[in-house]
Amino acid sequence: MVAVCLVLVLAMAGLVMDGGLAYLVKARLNAAVDAAAVAGARAVTTGNTEAQQRASAQQAAAEFFAANIPSSYMLSKPKLLGTTVSFNGGMVTVDVKAEAPMPVSLMQVMGATSMTPVASAQTIRQDLDMAFVIDTSASLSTAFPAVKTAAKSFLEKFNMAQDRVSLIHFSYGAVIDKAIRPVDRGFDRPAMINTITNYSYGGGTASVEGMWQARQQLNSILDVNKSTLRVIVFFSDGEPTSFGSFLTLAPPNAGACKDRAGTIDLDGRGMYKLNAQSELITGCNFNGGGYGYVKQLPEWYNAHETSATGTDNQEFRIKATSPRPVSLNVGDTVAWRTNVDRAARNLVEAVAAKAQDEGIFVFTLGLGANLKVPKGIDNEIGENVLKCMANVADGPARCHNPNKPVGMYCHAATQADLTPCFSRLASAILRISK
Repeated sequence: MVAVCLVLVLAMAGLVMDGGLAYLVKARLNAAVDAAAVAGARAVTTGNTEAQQRASAQQAAAEFFAANIPSSYMLSKPKLLGTTVSFNGGMVTVDVKAEAPMPVSLMQVMGATSMTPVASAQTIRQDLDMAFVIDTSASLSTAFPAVKTAAKSFLEKFNMAQDRVSLIHFSYGAVIDKAIRPVDRGFDRPAMINTITNYSYGGGTASVEGMWQARQQLNSILDVNKSTLRVIVFFSDGEPTSFGSFLTLAPPNAGACKDRAGTIDLDGRGMYKLNAQSELITGCNFNGGGYGYVKQLPEWYNAHETSATGTDNQEFRIKATSPRPVSLNVGDTVAWRTNVDRAARNLVEAVAAKAQDEGIFVFTLGLGANLKVPKGIDNEIGENVLKCMANVADGPARCHNPNKPVGMYCHAATQADLTPCFSRLASAILRISK
């Protein structure tokens, strides 16, 4: 009886000891295959063909698997059994499977010689429609080389055969450099990188013009062709100071200004073309006295109207009591600066909120210490606007709604932080769902 009991005790002890070791190996193996699957899904952006993308994903998966579990962890022999990469329209599925055979000790009394923990993981990379918006205003003069480098690196993280991307830059007006493809998938990354290389800086910060064009780009795709993940990525180094309007001009000073649709700024310099970076409309130079040229602001944001009067769109209100009170009065310098400043901030937040109502995620990146310095008529911190646009929890309470798509805001305090910030946004956009 003692001998029989001893065998049972040894078997139980072996089960506890060897089973415990197997549990530790299994946990480490699970972590390794998870890391491999995520790495494979991210690496699938590299390559121009499915074969090249599959090879990139498999190589990344193998490297991350090896990096996350030692070759003889707990006396086991971890082995990656395979990485399968499947393409289905704009979706990419990465399946990873591995095992880790290991010897046993006390369990040998029960006839067992080894145990083989196995693990598998699957990641699904969602198809993506993205509008990438870059601030090219004059304040970026010293940081512009770093901005270009970081922006180009950001585009490298997306699959130019599967993802759709639109590229937009803005200052006073917004320019659609590369429109999003309405039906076919993919984007021309080399052409976009070349476009960014040739950017120049100059002009004010009409943030709403960049956001308005970004939303228009994503909504130009019919529902049947839309991707499951739709994103706007918005980069800026400052708070909004300008916005576009279809204006009522005051004679006689405004007699030479024939085009009543354009962008105005805090300083009342004049009216700038909506579809150019920083180009003053002929005859619309206000010489810093915009209040002498403009009767009043329009009640609604109407910059992109096609009607002769600019009154057929009532989507975004300029006259408002919240979040910042705005009246239509621009009759003197104080009224001009007060209402233009507040309206510029209100409008870009409103367009972002509307995009979120439509299921679009907004990711924002802000550059520089000035974003944390109170400015403007209301002495407001500039990054609060970017946080509101992204609908993040640590932004002002008035603009966070957890029931809408929650994006991400990243603050690059210095130029050196730009590339890491863009990488964080890319990782969040390419987040994986199991």
